[in-house]
Amino acid sequence: MRRFGAGRPGRRMTFHELARKVWESMGMTDDDHVGVVQAGAGGWSVAVELRGFQATLAEPLTGLSRGCEVVAVGRHDYAEDSFVYAVDGEVVTSFTPHLPGTRWGSDPDRINELMRESGLPPEKLDDEVWEATWDDMNSNRISRAFLLAAEITGVVFTPSSLDGLLLVGTIRR
Repeated sequence: MRRFGAGRPGRRMTFHELARKVWESMGMTDDDHVGVVQAGAGGWSVAVELRGFQATLAEPLTGLSRGCEVVAVGRHDYAEDSFVYAVDGEVVTSFTPHLPGTRWGSDPDRINELMRESGLPPEKLDDEVWEATWDDMNSNRISRAFLLAAEITGVVFTPSSLDGLLLVGTIRR
């Protein structure tokens, strides 16, 4: 929670309580809420920002990943989705899931093999191939991004991942 910049200690609540809190505060404040739960055996945590996207932005991501690794999958209703892999304060590989052939970061090719295995081809596709695969890439972009995240972290994100209590804190946008 501190890495997200939460001002005070969080409180435990269910995913549905977090969703209700986010819904009730929409438009009322400049605050967002993040829920965090430990996941998997490798010391990983899952953070859920229902209305936010701090984990995918360069500045907050620097602090979130200092001394550790962060994998962020962002799904956005009215803007671009995102995938970010950062290590020790540095974005290693980032891309929009429907355009995996266009990547940036300090080592954008580091996870290429995992991308291929996840159905996210890291190569730029020629126009003919692009047109033939567009519907599939666009329709399955988020599920493939979560598959890639699972390949990197060893944590499979499922609905049951959020069945227990989350530590929820307020963060400034």
